[in-house]
Amino acid sequence: MKVRESVRELRTKSPEELRQELNELLKAQFGLRMQIATQQLANNSQIKKTRRAIARVRTLLNEKAGQS
Repeated sequence: MKVRESVRELRTKSPEELRQELNELLKAQFGLRMQIATQQLANNSQIKKTRRAIARVRTLLNEKAGQS
């Protein structure tokens, strides 16, 4: 249910807020990649969750761009 709730929250945001969210997620993904490189990442599933969150935000941005 968490994913559905987060998608509902994302749908209420403006395109500018979604871009900001996307930038934060991309920075988080970069940080996770650096942790992998230095072998400090204990929970590898965080990468998958971050990638999917990025895809969700990009999808919503494309939907909102198509509506305009």
